[in-house]
Amino acid sequence: MWRNPPARAVRPAAAAPSCERVPAPASATVVATPGERASDFGIILFSAFTAVVAFSAVCVVGCATAGSFNFPVAAASTLAAVLAVMAVHISQQWERVVVQRLGRFSRVAGPGLFLTIPFIEQTPIRVDCRTRYTTFGAEETLTADLVPLDVDAVMLWMVHDAKAACNEVSDFSATVELTAQAALRDAIGRLSAAEVAIRREQLDADIQQILEDEASQWGISILSVKIRNILLPQALQDVMSLEAQAEQRRKARIILMEAEQDISAMAEDVGEAYGGGDAALRLRQMHLMYESVRETGGTVVVPSSFSEGFVEGADAARTLRAASAEK
Repeated sequence: MWRNPPARAVRPAAAAPSCERVPAPASATVVATPGERASDFGIILFSAFTAVVAFSAVCVVGCATAGSFNFPVAAASTLAAVLAVMAVHISQQWERVVVQRLGRFSRVAGPGLFLTIPFIEQTPIRVDCRTRYTTFGAEETLTADLVPLDVDAVMLWMVHDAKAACNEVSDFSATVELTAQAALRDAIGRLSAAEVAIRREQLDADIQQILEDEASQWGISILSVKIRNILLPQALQDVMSLEAQAEQRRKARIILMEAEQDISAMAEDVGEAYGGGDAALRLRQMHLMYESVRETGGTVVVPSSFSEGFVEGADAARTLRAASAEK
C-alpha cells in the first residue's frame, strides 16, 4: 500500500524563483518534511475484531456440540478466525485495492468493506488515489544556445485508474518522476537560455502535455507542472549583468540628450528675446555653470576669454533693456 514517502535529502532551493546560483557547503542538506501519514490502526483493529468474532462464534458452536472445549474445537475456532481475516477487508476512502484471483486480475475493490475468497484471491497492492507531488530537476542541461542550466520543478499528479497503474508499469511513482525529468531536459534543449527564463508558463504547459501523453496509458493524470527555480552559470550571470548595465547607461544617455534638446529649444526662445542665437548659447553656458556650482558647492575659475562672453552678453542685455525702456 502506497504511503507518503519518508523524509529524504533534497537539494537546497531558493524561496522564490531567481537566476542566482547560491553556493552551499558540500555537507549542507535540506530534509523534506513528510506530509500527514495515513494511519492503519483502524484496519488492524477491524481485522482483530473480525478474528475475535469468528473465533468466539465457532468456539461457542463447537462447545455446544462437543460439550466441552477441546483441541478440535480450538483448531476449528483458530481456522475460522484466520479465514475471516483473509476474507473480510476494509479500505480507506482514498484507497483502491487491486484483487487478483489465482494470479490474474479480478477487480478493483474499495473504498469500504469488501470480501475475498481465502487462498484463492489476494490483495497484493493498495493504491492511494489522492493528489501527490513529485519534485524533479535537470542539472547542467544544455539549452539550444549551448548554455548549461540547472532547473527545479514540481509536479502534481494522481492515479485515476488503479488497474492500469498496477498492471501496466512496475513502479509508477518512480516511472512518473523519471519521465518528468526526461521531458524537462527535452523541453529545455529546444529553447535558448533567455526563452527558458521568459517563457516559463509555456515551458510548464509543454512539459505537462508531454507527461499527459505518456502517463495516460498508466492510469495517471498530470494535474500541473511548475518550474520552481532556474540557476544560471556564474559567468553567464556576470555577462548578463554587464549587458543590463550597458543597456541602462544607454537609456540614461538617450534621456539626457532628449532633455538637452528640450532645454536648448527653450534657451533659443529665451535667447531670441535677448537678441539672437549667440545670446542663447551664452545663456546656456551660464545655466550650466550655475548648476555645477550649486551641486558641488565649489569655486569655478573662469578664463578671460570665457568671461568676456558673459560681459558681452550682460552688456547686450542692458542695451536691449535700455532701448526697450526708451520706446
